Amino acid sequence: MQEYDEIVLKVFLKKQEQLFPQRVAETPEEAEAFLEECMAVVAASPEEVWEYFDEQGIDMEGADIGEILEADEVFDIGDGRYLIVES
Repeated sequence: MQEYDEIVLKVFLKKQEQLFPQRVAETPEEAEAFLEECMAVVAASPEEVWEYFDEQGIDMEGADIGEILEADEVFDIGDGRYLIVES
């Protein structure tokens, strides 16, 4: 099971509307429950984000790492990590 620390939860709460048309969580507890339900992943680096997309079979042909990191489902945590939430 993926662990979501306080920083990850705060970033998701702040930026969740980049992926969802309306807020899906209001508190850290709601955010954690939602992320667990979605099986969201915390990647430790841009390379891990790329590997995740590749393993999931997501078509990345012609895309570069910058484009992948700008995908709506990728949240920059700000400390080198990325939260990937599949909607």
